[in-house]
Amino acid sequence: MLPESQSHDINTEYMNTFDRIRVYFNLRPDLEEEQAIIEEVTRGVSYRGATLWILIAAIFIASLGLNVNSTAVIIGAMLISPLMGPIIGMGLAVGTNDLDLLKRALKNFSVAMLISVLTATIYFFISPLEEAQSELLARTTPTIYDVLIAFFGGAAGIIALSTRGRGGNVIPGVAIATALMPPLCTAGYGLATGQLNFFFGALYLFFINTVFISLSTYIVVRVLKYPNKEFLDKKRAMVVRRYMMIIVTCTIIPS
Repeated sequence: MLPESQSHDINTEYMNTFDRIRVYFNLRPDLEEEQAIIEEVTRGVSYRGATLWILIAAIFIASLGLNVNSTAVIIGAMLISPLMGPIIGMGLAVGTNDLDLLKRALKNFSVAMLISVLTATIYFFISPLEEAQSELLARTTPTIYDVLIAFFGGAAGIIALSTRGRGGNVIPGVAIATALMPPLCTAGYGLATGQLNFFFGALYLFFINTVFISLSTYIVVRVLKYPNKEFLDKKRAMVVRRYMMIIVTCTIIPS
């Protein structure tokens, strides 16, 4: 058994080492004011005017990329796409108990998804594509790896948004890694060609990306202790979180 003085020295050295390591992982010095971040995410939730036209243009570009089997064109479409806004907004809304923001995010997300699928369906209905290429087929069979990509991508995205640099290269990187746009185009291809297995497989991949980007956003927001916007009825907050956990569970099981 070590003498008490030696044991104390070991404990002190251990704590000093732990403190030095913790300094490297401490996010607090880099964080922007929470209210400014919430306002920026809230602005990114809406789809109106220019944002809506940019979304439609991005869908056409991604569909063309799938048509010619070009990875570069698809990546370009993902960089242009504004789809990340309402998805991060949903995670932030649940994490801060903001029911109004959650309703807005869900509404705009539904509109964006519907417009994206319809645009892609129209394109593939009139396009000369007769046989699915590898880039298109890759979006029809999601796996557990897609879950992990979406989760860690979403975490990187909200952490980047929370810092003073406001994302830099991180947000475009998350858009590419999680690949939100191509599954919607593939779903449109499935509808246009009557191949429902493509439609449902691609929508499932898109749903995985949506749920786990939102989940990681929610977790980071709770860990960073963003200020809550209280519900009029606090039971509603518990109901929203319970539904979120059910959705997460039901999403991950098939993958």
